[in-house]
Amino acid sequence: MVDARQLLRELIALPSVNPAFLPALHPCAGEQRVAEFLAAVGARAGLDVEMREVAAGRPNVLLRLAPAGPIRRRILLLAHTDTVGVEPFSERIFDPVATPGKIHGRGACDTKGCVAAMVAALAGLAERGPRPAHTEIIFAGVIDEENGQHGSRALAAEGFRADLAVVGEPTRLHVVTAHKGNLWLRVNTRGQAAHGSRPELGRNAIRLMARIVELLEGEYAQSLVCRRRPLLRAPTVNVGAIQGGVQANIVPAHCEILLDRRTLPGETRASVLRELKALLRDHGLQATFTDIKDTACHPLETDPEHPLVRQFLRATRCPGPCGVDYYCDASVLAHAGTPSLVFGPGDIAQAHTADEWISERSLESGVRALARFLDTLA
Repeated sequence: MVDARQLLRELIALPSVNPAFLPALHPCAGEQRVAEFLAAVGARAGLDVEMREVAAGRPNVLLRLAPAGPIRRRILLLAHTDTVGVEPFSERIFDPVATPGKIHGRGACDTKGCVAAMVAALAGLAERGPRPAHTEIIFAGVIDEENGQHGSRALAAEGFRADLAVVGEPTRLHVVTAHKGNLWLRVNTRGQAAHGSRPELGRNAIRLMARIVELLEGEYAQSLVCRRRPLLRAPTVNVGAIQGGVQANIVPAHCEILLDRRTLPGETRASVLRELKALLRDHGLQATFTDIKDTACHPLETDPEHPLVRQFLRATRCPGPCGVDYYCDASVLAHAGTPSLVFGPGDIAQAHTADEWISERSLESGVRALARFLDTLA
């Protein structure tokens, strides 16, 4: 029998920081170690194992419980195997530490706790038997959720589809059927350089951008407050970075900001760009907008009345669905045709923190809830 607490401690001890957050070839970067470890765990439990390399040394790992008869439906349990790092970097974050009722360490909450719960529940079903007659159940540990979501995007691009996907994120064991999307944009203003002693001969791109930032964080942000969708709060806008000019005695000819716009179902990249450009035009301002590559994610809105969603709600004893502000791999799968929900132990408040932790009670309750759902598939 796979012990989820021990499995989580072993997962934490295997560094899998997304390479986007570490220098090239850093020994703690990449998901290979975790994928190989999960493959070994799955094989011992009698699961079929498949490794699918998405990028060099960065595989998705699939653990498959084949049905006793012909496949008539497929259930996917999916969680990402990469983590963020920490500043300043220290390898001590990979030392699993137990305190009363908690397990600490990088990934404990986001989302190695979900990985441990899902693998423990699936391995338990395989070991208990009998297998569901016509339902194939697959656990997928995917790479790169914390950066470009290339793991889930690769799975979708390969044509992988399921009748339901349960995506692991720390939802406090609530069933999430809706989350916001995101659009990350570079916004650039152009001015004209001049000597700092004669600023009237130039056109200051930073000053122009300052007016745009004030407009976005003020009037535009306020205009979003009244927008709503079921289960979700209003969309938001955030200016997360700014850069412009070269030195104090030159009127800056260029300025750039990085913009994070969280979207609701029904909003698209095209509709958001239209309203941003119209806003600037109405105030006599000019800027150019370009995408930050591989960052856009669609909002999630899965029908709570879908039969398998209702079955999952009953099995996990959740009173009803809810929505969250963040986005995750569920959106990628849903947009490719797989009805998806988000569920897992832990609290998003602990994700990405210096002292990341998960409660043992939440972890164990997550295993039991997932096991109850898997048992209904028989």
